[in-house]
Amino acid sequence: MRQLSGLDQIFNHPERSLRAVHGHHQGTARANPAGNIADTDLNETESRHAAGLMRVNHAGEIAAQALYNGQSLAARSAEVKERMHESALEETDHLAWCKQRVEELGQSTSLLGPIWYWGSFSIGAIAGAAGDKWSLGFIKETEDQVIKHLQEHQQSLPNGDEKSRAIVNQMIIDEAHHGDKAVDLGGVPLPR
Repeated sequence: MRQLSGLDQIFNHPERSLRAVHGHHQGTARANPAGNIADTDLNETESRHAAGLMRVNHAGEIAAQALYNGQSLAARSAEVKERMHESALEETDHLAWCKQRVEELGQSTSLLGPIWYWGSFSIGAIAGAAGDKWSLGFIKETEDQVIKHLQEHQQSLPNGDEKSRAIVNQMIIDEAHHGDKAVDLGGVPLPR
């Protein structure tokens, strides 16, 4: 794999943002966890509610792409940078699954994607500039907060929406893995 210069990396980020917000996401090519689950008949209110939750999750995954991209830009260790790219790729699966589910429910994703991306990219770059151990600690804390948020969504999803629930369940598993990976790489707990 070709090493990009610092200037190449900077110019690469606008393209990454366009992919995160508007692209067709390849991810790791893992199967959508909802792929083999039959759709159930949700009433209009349930469908709108489920789509709203999955739209929020999609926006969160745009932010996750941006955080990892901002942090990897400032990462000092090549191993940390590589692990951040791996986690970002897995987050792209979530992005694709959430978008697909929102569309299956007859809705569209947020129009504010560019704002979510560049705001989160800035936060990620600042966290990365603090050094790898703090940046990794930030990932752990972020993933812990995301898991709490996703667990709330699990509780709020309509009872019959097993497709959305399957996606959220897999996202929780992956987010926990990303947080654990950050700690294993040397992430430290953030000060209060």
